[in-house]
Amino acid sequence: MLKVLSKQTAFMHTRDGVRLDADIYRPDAEGDFPILLMRQPYGRAIASTVVYAHPTWYAAQGYIVVIQDVRGRGTSEGEFKLFVHEIADGEDTVNWAANLPYSNGKVGMYGFSYQGMTQLYAAATKPAALKTICPAMIGYDLYTDWAYEGGAFCFQTNLAWAIQLATETARLRQDKAAYQALFAAARNLPLTNPEILQTLAPESFYHDWLANSQPDAAYWQELSPKRHLRTVDLPMFHIGGWFDTYLRGTLHLYKDMAARSSTPQHLLVGPWAHLPWGRKVGNADFGPKAASPVDRMQIRWFDQFLKDVDTGLLQEQPVCLFEMGSNIWRTFPKLPTSTQKSYYLSTTGLASIREDSGTLSTQHSELSTTDVLVHDPWRPVPALGGHAAIPAGVFERSHLDLRSDILTYTTQPLAADLHLAGDAIVEIFCSADQPSYDLCAVLSQVYPDGQVYNLTQGYVHCRAETNSTPIKIQLQATCARIPQGNAIRLSLSAACFPAYPMNSGTGAVINSEDLLNAQIITLTVSCGGEANSRLLLPVNRSG
Repeated sequence: MLKVLSKQTAFMHTRDGVRLDADIYRPDAEGDFPILLMRQPYGRAIASTVVYAHPTWYAAQGYIVVIQDVRGRGTSEGEFKLFVHEIADGEDTVNWAANLPYSNGKVGMYGFSYQGMTQLYAAATKPAALKTICPAMIGYDLYTDWAYEGGAFCFQTNLAWAIQLATETARLRQDKAAYQALFAAARNLPLTNPEILQTLAPESFYHDWLANSQPDAAYWQELSPKRHLRTVDLPMFHIGGWFDTYLRGTLHLYKDMAARSSTPQHLLVGPWAHLPWGRKVGNADFGPKAASPVDRMQIRWFDQFLKDVDTGLLQEQPVCLFEMGSNIWRTFPKLPTSTQKSYYLSTTGLASIREDSGTLSTQHSELSTTDVLVHDPWRPVPALGGHAAIPAGVFERSHLDLRSDILTYTTQPLAADLHLAGDAIVEIFCSADQPSYDLCAVLSQVYPDGQVYNLTQGYVHCRAETNSTPIKIQLQATCARIPQGNAIRLSLSAACFPAYPMNSGTGAVINSEDLLNAQIITLTVSCGGEANSRLLLPVNRSG
């Protein structure tokens, strides 16, 4: 490792004359070095150290590291507008960084979340100096991968993030009253009065995201990286987490790039939430191998594409997935194609009351039965872990499954280990007494002692006119081994609050007036007979 000079601060001007500030970390050594660039909105001193090594560590590996405040954040000039300026500013920054003193003219980018998005936007115009990127935990299609899931607004994460960004805006403006009110709101999310954000931060992206509730809105088409990356072909190292709220985007981008790119596309998915990236997530400890390998893997990646070092990387299998339960990393030549195995729902009609009433079986029952599910807005089913709640991750949920507004369907103890890799899907035949309703599906592992731990889940916003066809709930992708003697459980509910807004019976509850008008919703779930309500599991035969 090289010695690193003291941090220097530098600035550049964008094409429209806005000054952007950056910290630069450079090796204390002779010669020219590649650039590693991160562009972020949280104050450049943080430098995403919540999940990555400090920039001095990257610089010590023989790189000039540039951490820049995006427009309107930190000490950079201009007005911050979520993602709006990142294509032009990203291109200008890449070109500026490539020409810094001691630069060899090659630029790579890294970072997660917003810092992952800035990589995609910077790549959109194909600046010649940008040789590779390492996007982690991103939204490729901003509507389906980030803002909404199954047509439902990702309420808790979006509200929390909007308040965080608005609080920083108030701090930069030295608006003490707004800052204090938003800081307090950040510590106690105004879940029943989110319109407080309209008063405290009328310019927040949050209002646009709510207003554009359909995926085909021009707003999403304009902002989504997917639209801007159609002809981009760069080596990319894609990074995700099984409990990250943006895993959909990571996999969406990887699949698209792997299908059409002529350059290497590698994928790493760990057993992590959005942050931190370590062995523990919620109540689960996935062991020492779950500690983040990302920093060393990124240096190897950058050595390959920015220093032209043959690291052996290109001879290795490009997909690396952490298999939960086995607690090991498994590699694949591509995303595993799993056999979808059907588990059919059956019930005695008491699946909301007794654990032994609702069952999952590979045999479809000819007997038609129903379960009734009642959603009461006074006591909605609470979110617990998974990928969409705060905190995310794995939690013991047997106490939740005992609620009478959750239907549970459980297999017999498994006769052999079951390896899952890929997308699980739930198809439910149900009807409702209100025009609009929601469905949440949670897939869990039931231990022999009765403890229940969530593996993955999905959510969908429904209209009553879809009653004649099964409701399809796409669960978050997963990779896990369920040991022999354990069982699989599917839990169904009509809410997962506040991960997603409650349904009033006519639509999402997104303000206090909607809450006032929220109705009790009664759902009828049909099993057996002509109703093939089922869980489709991605069984990986190579396990």
